[in-house]
Amino acid sequence: MLLLVGFAAGFATAISPCVLPVLPILLAGGASGGKRRPYSIVAGLVLSFVVFTLGGAWLLDQLGLPKDFLRNLAIALLFVVAATLLVPRLADVLERPLYRLTRRPSSDLGGGFVLGLSLGLVFVPCAGPVLAVVSVLAATEEIGGRLILLTSAYALGAAVPMLAIALGGRASAGMKALRPHAQTVRRGLGAVIALTALAIAFNVDRHFQTSVPDYTRKLQGWFEENSAASRELDELRGGERQEATAAPGGSRLPDFGEAHDFAGISQWINTPGDRPLSLSELRGKVVLIDFWTYSCINCLRTLPHLKAWDRTYRRDGLTIVGVHTPEFAFEQEEDNVRGAVDRLGVHYAVAMDNDFKTWDAFQNRYWPAKYLIDSRGHVRYVHFGEGEYEQTEARIRELLAERKARLPRRVRLADPTPKALYSPETYLGGQRLNPDQLVNYEEVVAGGQAAYDPPPQPLGLNEMAYAGRLRVDPQHIVAGPGARVLFHFRAKHVFLVMGGLGSVQVLVDGKPRGSVAVTGDRLYTLLRERKITDGVLELRFTPGVSAYAFTFG
Repeated sequence: MLLLVGFAAGFATAISPCVLPVLPILLAGGASGGKRRPYSIVAGLVLSFVVFTLGGAWLLDQLGLPKDFLRNLAIALLFVVAATLLVPRLADVLERPLYRLTRRPSSDLGGGFVLGLSLGLVFVPCAGPVLAVVSVLAATEEIGGRLILLTSAYALGAAVPMLAIALGGRASAGMKALRPHAQTVRRGLGAVIALTALAIAFNVDRHFQTSVPDYTRKLQGWFEENSAASRELDELRGGERQEATAAPGGSRLPDFGEAHDFAGISQWINTPGDRPLSLSELRGKVVLIDFWTYSCINCLRTLPHLKAWDRTYRRDGLTIVGVHTPEFAFEQEEDNVRGAVDRLGVHYAVAMDNDFKTWDAFQNRYWPAKYLIDSRGHVRYVHFGEGEYEQTEARIRELLAERKARLPRRVRLADPTPKALYSPETYLGGQRLNPDQLVNYEEVVAGGQAAYDPPPQPLGLNEMAYAGRLRVDPQHIVAGPGARVLFHFRAKHVFLVMGGLGSVQVLVDGKPRGSVAVTGDRLYTLLRERKITDGVLELRFTPGVSAYAFTFG
């Protein structure tokens, strides 16, 4: 299962916008040289990605080299490969030492493999749970056989579309019309590689990537965030879970407990004198912690909203801290991070979490991830990935309103995330129950266990009903014998915050759709459909499981 998850995640990221910067190089590289050149390119890419993702930081530490040395070396190699296409005599000189290694054409083993090695170091996949696990364990040097296999499966999954692209370049170059102009075509391809390498060196590719919608985000999430994948990745990481939720009286938002303070920060940026911050000194303010890294396309797409919230609400008590936790070794270099912060126009505090200490303290697993902390220092809202900016801003305003009556107008910023008419967020606890939504609302017994009869007639859209024995507390329900919840929903994905120990059987329109194991207090994925579904969701709880709120996507 772990290998399948890794392969599928690699395949998804290789057809995403993340591959766009290396696409011209793959096409140009595959189009030049012999028939085996596309295969040698992909072989070099897979090898370098696996080896240097897992051991690159360790190797650079042993050699005393800067963390961005390998990336800079890869860019230099791209220029060398481009030069060999522009100047054929140079190619002969550079590949002559390889002649004795093989009887096959030198361009297959030489330029193609070197080109692939370079791409493995400049290719930056879209962040996801698989890559997060690989990065965390590699950074902490917890490298075992399962991690090596997972990384290899991920690289092989990414290699399949890339090989198809390189072979496509080879096929286009084989057109008869181009053969009389082979030398001119070769030089043109060399120029393409050189220009692309120049764009990567100056981060021009980032602007292009962020302007393209992440059309594979849902596919990637379907592969990496289903219950089976999450279970395997949790086991590989050591079974870490989010902290338990609590239910403070009179509060509209769930309480996930006191936030951990910043830990293991190697450098602070954008603080007075670059001095450290602590959550204790930020008490009384609302704090938004954003886990990000400057080469993560998903993270970069969220920055316009973060910067807008910082401008709008800083005077009203909001403090944003960007915890920069690197995916790759070159993102550990302070000069690189400072340059990115300046280039991206980030003016709030940034903490460099190179050793994943703060990441681990929050038991985080995603880039980007947002943790909203109230004035008492408690985590009150968590959001993973892109999108739902209006919902996040509403939570910010809700916490700010606890300390200030009047707030500025909401941020008016377009959300590029695809939208559809989904069921609304729905709370199950008595404090925020909607009488128009719960059909047996009149039967609710607050604070005590009671038996609820299922509705005699079909539920209307977005209507909900309790059934069986359960207890309705202010923030959640607690299942007793035969406890069920029915909800007529419209969405692709269904999520539910749950706690306790047990399981939930999921049915749609009376048909079983699997079971979800509840092992702690966190957000669980109940359903992931390939298209928008309109049906009646039925949840059958084992006694002791608690449920807080539905969200839909």
